[in-house]
Amino acid sequence: MPQHQKKQDPSLTAGANTAFFFPYEDLLSFTINIFTKIGCPEKDARTAAVALLSADLRGIDSHGVARLIGYVRLWEAGRANPTPNIRIIHETPSTAVIDGDGGLGLVVAPFAMQVAIEKAKNVGTGWVSVQHSNHFGIAGYHALQAVREDMIGIAMTNASALVAPTFSIERMLGTNPICVAVPAGEEPPFVADLATTTAANGKLEILQRKNEEAPLGWIQDKDGNPTTDAHALKTGGALLPLGGDRDHGSHKGYALGAVVDIFSAVLSGANYGPWVPPFPAFVPMPTGMPGKGIGHFFGAMRIDAFRPAAEFKEHMDNWIRRFRSATPAPGQEKVLIPGDPEREMEAERLTIGIPLLAPVVADLKGLAEKLGVEFPAY
Repeated sequence: MPQHQKKQDPSLTAGANTAFFFPYEDLLSFTINIFTKIGCPEKDARTAAVALLSADLRGIDSHGVARLIGYVRLWEAGRANPTPNIRIIHETPSTAVIDGDGGLGLVVAPFAMQVAIEKAKNVGTGWVSVQHSNHFGIAGYHALQAVREDMIGIAMTNASALVAPTFSIERMLGTNPICVAVPAGEEPPFVADLATTTAANGKLEILQRKNEEAPLGWIQDKDGNPTTDAHALKTGGALLPLGGDRDHGSHKGYALGAVVDIFSAVLSGANYGPWVPPFPAFVPMPTGMPGKGIGHFFGAMRIDAFRPAAEFKEHMDNWIRRFRSATPAPGQEKVLIPGDPEREMEAERLTIGIPLLAPVVADLKGLAEKLGVEFPAY
């Protein structure tokens, strides 16, 4: 476990596993200031910062403020537009296609999710596919916007090709996450937020910072052999679909990742498969790209379009409570409902602060100095 330290200066000699705690509001202000410095309007900067830090609050450290420097590098490379003209380019009463104009996905995605919600308010359901966007953070943040309106929320996105399909050594798909968020009554919402790979690339990045190996089943080397080398992607390896190998159902993870790619990009006019723009700005753009930017897909389903919302939520409470009461396996304390660990982590981190590993703190301090933004005290 990381060592918990406060009020210390994390030099480059600090251990990679050393964590420093920051209040959420301090990191939020810092992140807003960074996005403002690269040209985002104040409203968009706040939207992006709240979306990004939702990952840190929910314990998904791989997708939070540690990636802030990556968004800045995209802007420096001219691949992220800080002042996009986000617009609907095609729609029906229940559907829309949105062009994000190369904007930050952290801004484009909330706009698109709100369009889906408004359509659901009007006709029962709303479905929105997005082209010409960028990395949108965690899918769970966007899906949960619908839950606040007594709706089921769905969010998914494609991503740069790091994943080899079952039986292949070629990287063809991204980690392509899916989230489905469902409101309940007295119980907290059900939130299934998952990559369609055995592990997201961000988890490999955390292992790399800690100089630790990856579990078997996460990645393969350039020849298609299983490996525990967390740096294998840098030498031609690939992430594996959910399941790891054919005997453990990787063909199902492959199929799920393909569905996300098709809904997000083939449907919207974004890039798909091996042509999706990479998140690291130093990685060259693919040649022969068939679409525009990264693609997302969002859905909002009004509960009372199916049955009375109060009745549904009463039964969701019953569903949740029955699953919570399932007999635990030997050695296990309790049965979890999807969304439980993230919700518990959010409550904890709002109290004790958000832990950042020393290498992340060093990166963010360097970014702050480069852009002339004050870094939070710690």
